[in-house]
Amino acid sequence: MHKLRLLLGICLLGISCAQAAIDPGLLRPLAADDSDTRIAAILALVEAAPEEAQPVLQAMAGDSLAVAGERVVVLGAGGRVFDAASNRELTPPPAGIETIGINNRVRRELASALAALRLFSAEREVRWQAAQEVNQNVDAKMLPLLDRALAAEKDPKIRARLQLAHAQASLGSTDAAVRLAAVKTLGESSDPRVRQLLLPLTEKQGDTWVEADSAVRAAAGTSIRSIEQRLAWADNLGRAFTGLSLGSILLLAALGLAITYGVMGVINMAHGELLMVGAYSAWAMQSVFRAHLPGALDWYLLAAIPVGFLSAALVGVLMERIVIRHLYGRPLETLLATWGISLFLMQVARTLFGAQNVEVANPSWMAGGIELLPNLMLPWNRIIIVAFSIAVLVAMWAILNLSRLGMFVRAVTQNRPMAGCVGVPTGRVDTLAFGLGAGIAGLGGVALSQIANVGPDMGQGYIVDSFMVVVLGGVGQLAGAVWATLGLGVFTKIIEGWTGGVVAQIVVLVLIIVFIHKR
Repeated sequence: MHKLRLLLGICLLGISCAQAAIDPGLLRPLAADDSDTRIAAILALVEAAPEEAQPVLQAMAGDSLAVAGERVVVLGAGGRVFDAASNRELTPPPAGIETIGINNRVRRELASALAALRLFSAEREVRWQAAQEVNQNVDAKMLPLLDRALAAEKDPKIRARLQLAHAQASLGSTDAAVRLAAVKTLGESSDPRVRQLLLPLTEKQGDTWVEADSAVRAAAGTSIRSIEQRLAWADNLGRAFTGLSLGSILLLAALGLAITYGVMGVINMAHGELLMVGAYSAWAMQSVFRAHLPGALDWYLLAAIPVGFLSAALVGVLMERIVIRHLYGRPLETLLATWGISLFLMQVARTLFGAQNVEVANPSWMAGGIELLPNLMLPWNRIIIVAFSIAVLVAMWAILNLSRLGMFVRAVTQNRPMAGCVGVPTGRVDTLAFGLGAGIAGLGGVALSQIANVGPDMGQGYIVDSFMVVVLGGVGQLAGAVWATLGLGVFTKIIEGWTGGVVAQIVVLVLIIVFIHKR
């Protein structure tokens, strides 16, 4: 409070010479006993003297406005007192000063009035924020100020927001033509709150229509349907994007599984736990940066990418060397062994990190998102995950098609005995391929840590979906895996919006079975 009063005092001193005095008659009602009089005084002050009103209203919002007899004063730092009308310091300070207290209702109106005054700021961002605030709480009393702001505003985005605020305020007009124009303007909005404003206009209270004019009622119905169509479109687009980001994670998990299953025919039930290894690697790097490099904490995720890849790849190589190598050609034993490894890795995670989920925070550069519509925001973390998945996919394609290892992997996948006959070291290729597939799953875990809980059993929910992608897309087929993950992710999320998560999973599984049967 002391700092606020100091800032107010400096502000008042700085502008006292250039600012005209306010009519004291506009200020005295601010100290009235009833809220209606105070609110009316706030609006009258804003309309009559918008430039001079801002410091006074800021003082009122900061509980620094007071009365001394018949005079309204502003309390500054160090016991200094300023006349609210003339902005001049009063020396000596008058006696009998009483602070003007405000309730929540007055405070809301005060916030709206201050936001309206910021509409005339020279800074575009300040005006944009003010226009958004005004849209949240606007009434007919603010129409004159909105008219002035619209006349002065040149930015098309801010003008559109102000026009919506003006239309909302005009809904209370006594002129049916004004209300009709306002309803049509609001029909161009995609804001769910605007739909709620228009709904009462199409309803009855008893036997009487809330909106007496039939043309306005019809226009309100048309506007509501138009808004609902845009909201439905935005919801579907949002679900599709969520499915795309989910498919990106699934792609990273399935790519590794496609390699191991395609090269060695191994049904690796511990593949989901390789995701977990990558996710815990991200948490570990976050902890290291927080403890030793707090100034660079925002960049822990970049360090987590190679660490997650190498950690998961190492676990995969150990799995292949110690267990899986001795079980080639025995699919049932391999399945049971990898299932046991899965349980072992989960227990190791519980022992090292605890049974509870650990927190992995998004870096600041992944916070927020792109707001396309009031009910549609594309989060930066999901956008970056999609881009990261594309980058990994391109790198994977390059390895499989342009490198010696990729040539060996493709040879072993197509004909293992013949590849061995012509000198391909199939055992070594198996190890490297398993490590590569595990490392890619680790990258998926690093990405997954940014949008999901990180815990010992986090990988269990992805193993079945990963196998479905491999079977649906074709063994060792990158293009098939991409289309399968996109189809599964996007289609599942869209169906979830209509039926719920469990039914959506069942529908997708049935469709996959039908597809495989037909193929």
